[in-house]
Amino acid sequence: MALSGRKIGSNGLTAVLLVAALSLFIFPEFKAVVIRGLMRVGFFQPRVAAIPARPPEATTGSMQFITATGETHTPESLKGKVVFINFWATWCPPCIAEMPAIDELYTTFKNNPNMVFLLVDADQDLPKAADFIKKKQFNLPVASFRGTVPTSWYSGTLPTTVVLDKMGNIVYHHEGAADFSNKKFRAFLETLL
Repeated sequence: MALSGRKIGSNGLTAVLLVAALSLFIFPEFKAVVIRGLMRVGFFQPRVAAIPARPPEATTGSMQFITATGETHTPESLKGKVVFINFWATWCPPCIAEMPAIDELYTTFKNNPNMVFLLVDADQDLPKAADFIKKKQFNLPVASFRGTVPTSWYSGTLPTTVVLDKMGNIVYHHEGAADFSNKKFRAFLETLL
């Protein structure tokens, strides 16, 4: 009798693990919750080691960012400010997972006139992206782009985060989810300001 009880327990555990694994593939929100939980215990921390500043590419000249509030930013108009750019999509679990941390970071710096945040919807559907952010109760400035984004900024991997210094140089580039609310990353941004 004890053996069949162990077998039932083992089968039950296997079933639970199988359902959890399938949920990671079927439900983006579930995967986002798992990633967010891993962030809380110390995984997905952004590396803020200094990288050599890379000047903007010539292709940035025709690029524009249009925000949901109707503002237009160009690389030239952003000079003199530190710029946090995050390329994301509403269907991307790692993007969704890092949103609370980005929202927390944004809340810290949003009143600094020398800092600009642009959460760029890779799908180019600004109304859908703005609605998604509103439903999630984030205060993040959503944008789309016109023109060609340089591959040194974004090559198709979601999420991708880029930080530009006040001269428009790339000083940070990260592909994948990260906990941007951590103290080291905040200190990194403060040194740029």
